[in-house]
Amino acid sequence: MDKRTTLALLLMAALLMIYPAIFMRSEPEQKAPTKTEAPASATKAPAPGASGTPAAPAAAAAPPPIKEAPAVPERTAVVEAPLYRAVVASSGGQTVSWELRYRGQKPMVAPGALASKGLAVVRPGQPARPIALTLSSEKLALSSGTPSGELVLTGEDGYGLRVTETLRFHVDSYLVDHHIKVENRHAVAQSAEMLVAWTAPVEPPKEAERFQGQHPIRVVRMAAGHVHREVLAKTAEFSGEGQWIGLESEWYLTALIPRSPGIQLSEMKVTEARADAPKPLELSQVALRMALPSLKPGEVWEGRVQTYIGPKEHGQLKAIGAGLEKSIYFGGFPLPQDYGGLPMEWLAVPIMWLMHRFYEYTHNYGIAIILLTVITKVLFFPLTIKSMTSMKAMQALQPQINSLRSKYKSDPQRLQRETMTLYRAHKVNPLGGCLPMVVQIPIFYALYVALSVSVEIQNAPFICFGRAFGVDLWICDLAAHDPTYVLPILMGVSMFIQQKMTPVMGDPRQAKMMLFMPVLFTFMFLNLPAGLVLYWTLSNVLQIAQQKYMERMNRKSEKAPVRAAKKA
Repeated sequence: MDKRTTLALLLMAALLMIYPAIFMRSEPEQKAPTKTEAPASATKAPAPGASGTPAAPAAAAAPPPIKEAPAVPERTAVVEAPLYRAVVASSGGQTVSWELRYRGQKPMVAPGALASKGLAVVRPGQPARPIALTLSSEKLALSSGTPSGELVLTGEDGYGLRVTETLRFHVDSYLVDHHIKVENRHAVAQSAEMLVAWTAPVEPPKEAERFQGQHPIRVVRMAAGHVHREVLAKTAEFSGEGQWIGLESEWYLTALIPRSPGIQLSEMKVTEARADAPKPLELSQVALRMALPSLKPGEVWEGRVQTYIGPKEHGQLKAIGAGLEKSIYFGGFPLPQDYGGLPMEWLAVPIMWLMHRFYEYTHNYGIAIILLTVITKVLFFPLTIKSMTSMKAMQALQPQINSLRSKYKSDPQRLQRETMTLYRAHKVNPLGGCLPMVVQIPIFYALYVALSVSVEIQNAPFICFGRAFGVDLWICDLAAHDPTYVLPILMGVSMFIQQKMTPVMGDPRQAKMMLFMPVLFTFMFLNLPAGLVLYWTLSNVLQIAQQKYMERMNRKSEKAPVRAAKKA
């Protein structure tokens, strides 16, 4: 090194040491909010910056840059795992590709759909700035011999903050651990905010989904133990503490989970200008906001977050321990107003667990659904017998009830008393045919719900002979509708037979109208998942078998006295 170069470096070092002492003032300490004053980030969402990401909350002015952020060539790292294939970019550590290997190849992160914004620094009055990072490796392969692996990304923001993000991937999970370390290398104290964000367009892309549930349709978050959902078009502004926040479809979830104290959830709408779009694109953004304390020169801040990108498998989500299993929406069974509703989760989760156990032994979800339906019908067979016996008794009394209606049609109170007297004389309970069925309805509804939310049946075949002329033969995906429409038609036929065999009570004209229900249900079930139609069809067939059995037993009981009389 020549003398002029050495002298230039010494002068530059002296300037860097003297400049902060003469021209810069230390940041005043911010007054901590009192109990009656909420922090600014919790009361009002900050305004979006020019790049479509929110600016930092009000804080002390940022120190001048030490130098321009070093130029880092754009690089990517590929992560190969049995459950997914991910591509991580050096610009903010963005996940530019995430292809699930879950019952087929399923791209979760796609242009114009779900997108990662990576790690960015937000300063007062400035838009979020992704940090140019260097990658420790360009390839990471996970296997049974390598159950986990790390990518280390390091970079500077030009203001003296050195950021190190360590990404840890797991071979048996869709979870990614983020360890974020920020060091202040400036000569003065400074604070900023770190942002990890994901976005999805408010309007779904024009391209068709490559698999069911590819495009997110709702923002979902869990705060104070309660789950909140909004469709993307109605995304509200939210900033506060919580357990997790994410973007979801019916079967897939992308969630951000804070694992260090002080990290806040953020939800808002942002706009993003795109070269291939005539107008700015409106996006729903979910993020984790990490407000750094005032870091003195040389001080380090560390924080931990997690990202989940995968299917809504109840077991996988519950094992994470953050309450992500609450993202599966089971709904509730309505009860009278005074009693609220019955959470279907109480019933649907055990049913799902049992179905998965059957699958472990049969390796066919279609057979697992059949076994589950058969066991349910067998368990409730005593109630079914009681219900059908009561309905038969009511049908036998129907001529006498019709006679009473004609006789006392102008006196409803007298008609009611005479009808109840008739029931007591023949020891018939008018509610005996309904109550046993009412008890079964929540169970069968829970079974229906469990099949509706089970992502495990996606691409799961039942009886599949292959494809011909671009059509599956027969049921090659229990989560899709039957392309031949054979199963919905069988369901309609079985429902019609069941209606014809059911004892007629009340007005015969209403019974004739009920025969139209199988036709209506057939059209309703044409495009429903084949797994649900299979369950409903088998349930009807078993009901028909039970009714046949009851009729046979009734004929035997009626013939028994005649045979005894003949023998006498």
